[in-house]
Amino acid sequence: MSAAEHAFVATVPRGLADLLARELASCGAQDARERGLSVIFSGTLETGYRACLWSRTASRVLLQLTEFEAANSDQFHARVQAFDWSAHIDPARSIACEFTGSHPTITHSHYGALRLKDGICDRLREDTGTRPDVEPSRPAVRLHAHANGTHVTLSLDLAGEGLHRRGYRTEAGEAPLRENLAAGVLLRAHWPEAAERSAEFLDPMCGSGTLVIEAAMIAARRAPGLQREYFGFLGWKGHDAALWQHLKTEARERALPAVASVIRGSDIDQRALTIAAANAQRAGVTALIRFEHRPAASVRPLTDAPGLICTNPPYGERLGDDTQARSVFAELGRNLREHFAGWDAAILSAGQESARELRLRSYRVHELWNGAIAVRLLRIDLGAPGAEDVEVRRQQQQAEAAASPGAQMFANRLGKNLKRLARLAQRAQVSCYRLYDADMPEYSFAIDRYAAAATDEVHLHVQEYAAPASVDVDAARRRRREALSSLPRVLQIPPERIHLRLRRRQSGSEQYQRQPATPAAATPASSGEQRTLTVEEGGLRFLVNLDDYLDTGLFLDQRLTRARLRERARGARFLNLFCYTASATVYAASGGARSTLSVDLSNSYLDWAAQNFKLNGLDCAQHRLERADCFAWLREAVQRRANGAPVFDLIFLDPPTFSNSKRMQGVLDVQRDHPELIELCMQLLAPGGLLLFSTNAQRFRPEPALAQRWQVRDISAQTLPFDFERNPRIHCCFEIGAAQN
Repeated sequence: MSAAEHAFVATVPRGLADLLARELASCGAQDARERGLSVIFSGTLETGYRACLWSRTASRVLLQLTEFEAANSDQFHARVQAFDWSAHIDPARSIACEFTGSHPTITHSHYGALRLKDGICDRLREDTGTRPDVEPSRPAVRLHAHANGTHVTLSLDLAGEGLHRRGYRTEAGEAPLRENLAAGVLLRAHWPEAAERSAEFLDPMCGSGTLVIEAAMIAARRAPGLQREYFGFLGWKGHDAALWQHLKTEARERALPAVASVIRGSDIDQRALTIAAANAQRAGVTALIRFEHRPAASVRPLTDAPGLICTNPPYGERLGDDTQARSVFAELGRNLREHFAGWDAAILSAGQESARELRLRSYRVHELWNGAIAVRLLRIDLGAPGAEDVEVRRQQQQAEAAASPGAQMFANRLGKNLKRLARLAQRAQVSCYRLYDADMPEYSFAIDRYAAAATDEVHLHVQEYAAPASVDVDAARRRRREALSSLPRVLQIPPERIHLRLRRRQSGSEQYQRQPATPAAATPASSGEQRTLTVEEGGLRFLVNLDDYLDTGLFLDQRLTRARLRERARGARFLNLFCYTASATVYAASGGARSTLSVDLSNSYLDWAAQNFKLNGLDCAQHRLERADCFAWLREAVQRRANGAPVFDLIFLDPPTFSNSKRMQGVLDVQRDHPELIELCMQLLAPGGLLLFSTNAQRFRPEPALAQRWQVRDISAQTLPFDFERNPRIHCCFEIGAAQN
C-alpha cells in the first residue's frame, strides 16, 4: 500500500463543511481546512479511498494532480498538454472533463472543459497515437480543472459522480432529499449518539425513505459507499485494487447485522411507502426498519424513553400550495406537543410561515440547501427544560465545539503563538499585546491580551471580523463557538474575562458610540459591573474599556510610535491631533514635553483622556484638552499663527481612515486629504520641529509631491511591534521635517 502523501479537496452541500471535516479526520485526513462548500486536506491514497467509502456528507472527493499559472486559454491548453497523462489515463477508455471557478479569460465552464479535454487528448495522441473517447456519464476517468484567477488546479475525481448516489435509490418522490444532505441532518441532530443509547427514531412523513434509510445505515455502522458499483478511481491507472478490496472487506466486517434502536418511517402515501421499502431492500437495511401506512397525526411513540423525530415535511415547493403546507406543519406540531414530550426533533422547513405553524421553539437553526431550494433545519427540544437543562445543553454545545477538528487546529495555533509571544513580551516588559490576528483565515479574529495593572488578572479582547456575505451564517457562528471554546482552555483565562466584539466598518459618529453587545459574546457585562480596566505600558497607566466601544482606548500597534514620541518630546511644545484617548500625549508628557495640546471631536474620548491624565498625575493646566473638528481647527490655527499664535515643536497626526461624522465640516478621507492635513501641520511647526504622521489605512500611498517639499522618512517598519510582525500593513508611519537647503 502506497504511503505517498496527496492533496485532496472534498466538496459538500452548503452548511455541512464542519461535519465533513470531522468525518475526514476519522478517515485519516491531515490538516483538514474548511472552504465554504469544500474541505481541503492531505493524506495517503488510503485516506482518499476511505473518504469515498465512509463519508456520509461529501459530494465529491478530488485528488490533486498538478497546478499551474495560465493567463489565457492558450496557456491553459499548453499547460494541460504538458502534463504526463499517460500515467493516469488509458487512451483506450473514456474520460469526462469539468471546469469550475473564475478565470479572467475562460469565462464559460463548457469552454474550459473543452480546452481541458483538447489538452489531454492532444498529449495522449502524441504519446500513444490514440486518444480516449468522451463519455459524460460514468467515464473511466473524470478530470476536473478549477481556476482561482490565473491559478489552475487539475484533479482526478475519485468519486466519478456524486457520492450522494449510494446505489439504493432508483426512484424517489417529489423534491427528494439528497442522501448526503439527509445524513448531514441526522449528524446535526446527534442521531449517532442517540443510536448508541438505543433511542427510538421516527420519520412521520418519510416519503421515499431517505432519512429512515440513512438513519438505519448510521445505526448499523454501514459504510454509505459500500453498495456503490461505480467510482471514478476504478478506471484510473493509479488505482490500487488490493487496497480498495481490503477497505471494502473491513467495512463489511464493521457493519452490524442488527440494531437495538427501533427505526420507523410512516407516511399517508402508500405509493411512497412502496418506493421506500424497495429502496431499503437495495440498501440492505430492510430488517432494521419498520414502515407504517398512517397519517402523521396518528403516529405515537412506542416506548416511554425519549427518541428522535427527524422529518422533511412536504412544504410549498412540494405541495404547490402554501396553505396546505401550513396545515401540514400545524398538524405535525400539535402531535409533537401532545404526545412526544421529552423527545428531540429535527425538522426541515423551506419557509418561516410554515415553520411558525409548529408552535414550537427551536434552540438551533441551520441554513442548508436541498438542491436549489434553501431550507432551514429546526432543532427542537420537545421537553420543557429548566435552567439546569439549558446549562447542560450549553455545556454540551461547548464540548462539541471544542472537540471539532477546526477547534483543535485553532487551539494548536493559539498555543504556539502564546509560547512565542509571551517570551518576547517578557523580554520587552510588555503586558498588553496581540496574540492572534486571523492567522487562520477561517477563524477571522483579532485576539488581544490585557493584563490589569499591579494584579495577576488577565483579560482577552476578541474582535471578530464581520464575515462577507458569501460565508454561510451558520458556519460563521460555529467557528465563533469553536474559537471561544478554545480560549479558556489554551490561555487559562476564565470565560468571564473574555470580551467579544464584532468588527465591521463604522460610519458617521458610530465610532464614537457605545456598541451593542455581540449576540454570542462570551460574558456580557452586567449593568452594575465595572467596565473599565487599568493597564500598564511603558511605565505609564491607561484606562481601557473592553466592552462598550469597538476599540479599547489603547491602540496596541502604536506602542513603538508612542515610545518614539516620548524620546523626542523633551522641552517640546506638543500637539496631538485626532488624539482619541490621548495615550500619545501621556507618553510625550512623561518624556518632558514643556506643554501639550490634544484635540478631538468626541467628548467621550476627551473625558477618557482626562482620566488617563489623572492616572498619570498630569496637570490639565499644562496639558490641555480641546474639543474641535481637527481639520477646521488646523485651518483656524494657521490663520491665528499669522497673528503671532504659538507654534509647536512636535506634532502627532493620526487621522481616521474615513469619517463622515455629522459634527464634522464635510467628509474626511485620509488618502485624499492627507496632503492638506500635512501642509497645515507643517505651517504650525517651529524651525527644527518634527511631524509624525500615522494612518491605519490598509492601501495608503503618500502623495509623491510631499517628498519634494519636505523631508519625508518612512518609519513604518521601525514602529511595528513584535506582536504585529505578521501584519506589516497594520499602520503606516512617517517622520516629516522641513527640507534642508
